[in-house]
Amino acid sequence: MLLKSRSKLLFALLSSFVLFAKVEIYDSKNNIKYLKPFVVVLDAGHGGHDSGNRGNGYYEKNIALKIALGIGKILQKNPDIKVIYTRKTDVFVKLVDRAKIANKADADLFVSIHCDAFKSSAVFGAGTFVLGLHANQRNFEVAKRENSVIFYEEDYEKNYQGFDPNNPESVISLTLMQEAYSNQSIEAADAIQKSFISSLGRKNRTVKQAGFVVLKYTYMPSVLVEAGFLTNKKEGAYLNSKKGQNDMSRSIAKAIVNYKIDLEKSTVRGETSSQDKELVSKKINKGTFFRVQIAASKNSLDPKGSNFNGLEPIYRLKVGGYYKYYFSKSNSFKQIQKEKRKAKKKGFNTAFIVAFEGDKQIKLSEALDK
Repeated sequence: MLLKSRSKLLFALLSSFVLFAKVEIYDSKNNIKYLKPFVVVLDAGHGGHDSGNRGNGYYEKNIALKIALGIGKILQKNPDIKVIYTRKTDVFVKLVDRAKIANKADADLFVSIHCDAFKSSAVFGAGTFVLGLHANQRNFEVAKRENSVIFYEEDYEKNYQGFDPNNPESVISLTLMQEAYSNQSIEAADAIQKSFISSLGRKNRTVKQAGFVVLKYTYMPSVLVEAGFLTNKKEGAYLNSKKGQNDMSRSIAKAIVNYKIDLEKSTVRGETSSQDKELVSKKINKGTFFRVQIAASKNSLDPKGSNFNGLEPIYRLKVGGYYKYYFSKSNSFKQIQKEKRKAKKKGFNTAFIVAFEGDKQIKLSEALDK
């Protein structure tokens, strides 16, 4: 009943996008119900009584907000994209609530905007982060500063299950939930970082991993952008200027559009390829079955529905140095196609079908009689 109500609500909210959107959404009988736009949630870091860093007297919260609003203004000109903000004014929003906004919107991408700081005023450059274990102490310090805003919340111990921003070991538990989206998060971050370099000639601080609380609870590819260092006099003045904010907004918006285009090129959403149609008509070899691969990671993630947007059953198989995660199992190729569409509706846009004989993965062509 709840799922039906949610579907009706989403249909009402998204009906105005039918003429433009690219993502097909199906009902329980796999009939097309409506089309879904590419949803981007823009998260301006800090806000309200949380000013963020105050390098050279600038306010991180104000700069982050202006950049986020600028990105949204540009993206909203694209009829295929729907923009949602976690905040549009100078207000404080809990980290966990920022993620809830993105999850409720069934977003395709979450981008959190921040400005960096460092003890040395000589350090400069823009960087992007995805959720992961700290490669070094510097990455930990960046995450610790951004995560410390939970102390502004009266009920932070309840909201974050005892998470301690000051304890490196506490961060390990953060990484599991986002593992399913790690590849797409890195692709989005890489698109943003490349745009900084090609469009603005910014110093390349590369894509890094660190344990950010705001990224933990999102159920979609998620990126945190450090637009530059307010503690650097020249860069701080640039980011605090209208020109700097406009430059950053245009660069990030361009990267998001490029990421969306690349994602759509690699995935034919909701459609059956000509190869799949041919395979459906062939006879399945005895003892062969199919699964839908939805993710791969170097870390072991508990194969339960709550870690994969409610998809069940989930199968985990270690292949070399990676754990691969599969959804569903069927001897029918037609049925597994339906399961693939279900996985894509849950946000796994790069899901694909694989064939097995026992525990051994085989080529699809080998699974079918010639």
